[in-house]
Amino acid sequence: MPFDDSLPQYGTRHGVLPTEDPSVAVSPPAMWAEALELMFAALASSGHDLSTLRAISGAAQQHGSVYLAADGSFSRSVAPIWMDTSTRDECLEITQALGGAAALAARTGSRAFERFTGPQIRKFFETDPHGYAETARVHLVSSFLASELIDAEAPLDPGDASGMNLMDLSTGSWWPDAVEATAPGLATRLPMIVPAGTIIGTLAPRWQARFRLPAARVVVWTGDNPSSLIGTGLIEEGRVGVSLGTSDTIFGLMREPRVDAGGTGHVFGAPTGDYMGITVFKNGSLARETVRDTYGLDWPGVSAALRATPPGNHGRLMLPWFEPEITPDMPTPGVHRRDLDPADAAANVRAVLEAQMMAMANHSAWMGVDVRDIHATGGAAVNNDILQIMADVFNATVRRFHVGNSACLGGALRAWHADAASSSHPLSWHDVTCDLAQPTGQVFAPRPDAVSVYRDLRAQYAAFEQVVRQAR
Repeated sequence: MPFDDSLPQYGTRHGVLPTEDPSVAVSPPAMWAEALELMFAALASSGHDLSTLRAISGAAQQHGSVYLAADGSFSRSVAPIWMDTSTRDECLEITQALGGAAALAARTGSRAFERFTGPQIRKFFETDPHGYAETARVHLVSSFLASELIDAEAPLDPGDASGMNLMDLSTGSWWPDAVEATAPGLATRLPMIVPAGTIIGTLAPRWQARFRLPAARVVVWTGDNPSSLIGTGLIEEGRVGVSLGTSDTIFGLMREPRVDAGGTGHVFGAPTGDYMGITVFKNGSLARETVRDTYGLDWPGVSAALRATPPGNHGRLMLPWFEPEITPDMPTPGVHRRDLDPADAAANVRAVLEAQMMAMANHSAWMGVDVRDIHATGGAAVNNDILQIMADVFNATVRRFHVGNSACLGGALRAWHADAASSSHPLSWHDVTCDLAQPTGQVFAPRPDAVSVYRDLRAQYAAFEQVVRQAR
């Protein structure tokens, strides 16, 4: 939903409240609650027969947190979201208390990250102790919205709870040491964690009466990333998704929770009961668009530049950190070139795209998955030449995924799976996803000559990245 246009009274820009501090990113949680009502109103007026609605689930922005008082009012009027990077000190405090980044990642799936909910809760406790004392429940956006639907306290699933630096991956429950290291009395303020697919209640009477809806089952919600895993049909190892959007993301199913020793990737719970690995890169569309605009090109011009330059770009490299980067951790932005003339438009266009693909391939190797197939989504995935570079760098088949909101589709499929699981005719995840969550259209196969070039260039890129990071 375009919050700025649909709910202008909240004063957001791209769904975020303007702040003077660029490291702070918060949104009004009341806006999300009102958006839920607008969505149901649109559904009720759509003309569809809603009498057969059996189950509802959903997905919400991962890492966002909502703070409620005992009477259900907001004890904190704003909610920190995934873009917030203002908790570096709190991350260090939590890390030190728990024996270091490796120990924290081994238990929770990630080192302490600024946007994760644990450090955000600690910052709230330290900067507004009165507000924290007034807080009876700390929800994630997913459990907050699910609570609205059932008019009761909704739990979390392991997929969203694992994005908090608070859940023990091995048990799927809160890790007491992490909870105690984050803030006093936090254990009583956190929702329960229940298995993915748990039916947590039925749609509350007020929703049924207002929007003429049946008493549908409500299935525990999850975060947008775990839901996208289902919405893109990634239900087996070796098949990964790559989203080329504002940020670039690579994610896929893992049968075992292998943790990134380098500290850049994350392990979350998966709706299948397995795990998912994910690595996020902040410099996505901004970097591509900056290079495009710098040389006065449009997207057909970008394709022409790629066709005019060879795979490997004659060894010319770019580190396209136009903004502070999170993978790898580079808090100071900067564009670094090796043997690359800034005036050479075509070479710079190829350099930025090859850099993004090689960074994704290098920084996702920790997952230990032999990537065979890639489902590509996001704005840049419409470009055939970009997808060919992806296929060559990863030495994998690439297919374009056309569903615009895979997290939303994942929510619907998870509701269907959970409802069927409680009946006499359960469905496998393959049954649920085989027709609705599969890519279609052109297949981009890796070209052996280009694969050989990138195999060597990936090592060079990693070395160049390491040199620049050590010199910062």
